[in-house]
Amino acid sequence: MDSSASTINQIYPLDEEKNGQAPAHDGVIQGFDKETEAVERNLSANNASSVPNGGTMAWLQVLSAHILFFNSWGIVNTFGSYETFYQIDFLSSSTSSAIAWIGSIQAFLLLFVGACTGPLFDKGYAIELTIGGSLFLVFGQMMLSLCKEYWQVLLAQGICIGIGCGLVCVPSTAILTQYFSTKIATAVGITAAGSSFGGIIYPIVFHRLQPSIGFPWATRVIGFMMLGTQLVSLAVYKVRSLPDKKRDLVDFAAFKEPPYAIFVFGMFVGFIGLYQPFFYIQEFAIEKHITNSNLGFYILPIMNAASAFGRVIPGILSDKVGPMNVMIPCTFVAALAGFCLIAVKSPAGLIILAIVYGFFSGTIVSSSSTVVVYLSQNNKSKMGTRLGQLFGVASFGMLIGTPVGGVVLDDYSYTSLFVFAGVFVVSAGVFIIISRKFYKGLKLMIRA
Repeated sequence: MDSSASTINQIYPLDEEKNGQAPAHDGVIQGFDKETEAVERNLSANNASSVPNGGTMAWLQVLSAHILFFNSWGIVNTFGSYETFYQIDFLSSSTSSAIAWIGSIQAFLLLFVGACTGPLFDKGYAIELTIGGSLFLVFGQMMLSLCKEYWQVLLAQGICIGIGCGLVCVPSTAILTQYFSTKIATAVGITAAGSSFGGIIYPIVFHRLQPSIGFPWATRVIGFMMLGTQLVSLAVYKVRSLPDKKRDLVDFAAFKEPPYAIFVFGMFVGFIGLYQPFFYIQEFAIEKHITNSNLGFYILPIMNAASAFGRVIPGILSDKVGPMNVMIPCTFVAALAGFCLIAVKSPAGLIILAIVYGFFSGTIVSSSSTVVVYLSQNNKSKMGTRLGQLFGVASFGMLIGTPVGGVVLDDYSYTSLFVFAGVFVVSAGVFIIISRKFYKGLKLMIRA
């Protein structure tokens, strides 16, 4: 507060000697309240020294963002349970590819709408985006409980919930850059773990309640859980500073930077394959009689539980060695685990591979935002736009990935599906290496 007052005095000097009397401090304070507030709110987004990197308010933003991930990415990670239920019971007349379109459109809108909300966040509409997203999420979930036909499920779960997820996508990540710089990877990791916890809790709730109270009320219970948690997030969410000028929808200059452009394309490629196991592993376990139906439904929560650790632990390590240095090996290990699913025959083997894939794929998802933060250190005021562009490009990978995977599964086999997934994840790892070469070179001991 002292530094702000000093700034105001430099901008509006008090001419104490001109009138030969003491300055009217009260009048100055009243006269310049708005200017003081403007200076405080428009702290430079590029000024790292002004970022608190801790404190109660900063960690409350991590809690708020964690909940937003819980109800956006967590819902996307839950779709595998719905996929299996739809395939076996509710929409059994539909093909795997047709059902996958519901989840892929939901995930696509999460990322694509996120691309549009980035500039809106930069313009100061973070609260409005978060409130709007909360309304779409809860409304879509409640409407899903009334659905009877495929097209109704597509509208409610795919489109309405997808839009809600997209509206809270960028606010949940970009807010962290206003409160953290040196601890940004840790903050993002804890935040991103919310998606894993959502992917643990919601599938279990659905699986336990659906047989006893039916699909409509099981779905409504999840809707009420979403409503309660979103209210907590909104209660503590607070924008700390605003950019000093409006931003464009697209930051074309970012795509002229090879590290950023190559990395974003790599994420597009990776997301084509990354979510195949999340969508199909339950169905795979049950259909191939690797597990019984009860254990099969818990494979996805187990994978998401491992993913929670994969988002937090590597995030802490990323603050020390750099997110790219952590993300690259994790990408290749995730791909290897995906390939190994081809040979699994026992419940123990499937659970182990689900844990491994969940852990290392979680690192890919959470670290991608952190990498963009690192690649945009000289353009922090455009962070929302640059994150939005990442999500927007990657969204098309999500859109086409799992439906194409469904076609591969329907026409060929699970072996072909897991090969399809693994090849695209490996390709993403190669593009991240190329991006790192342009960013900091290929020397192993360089923090990148």
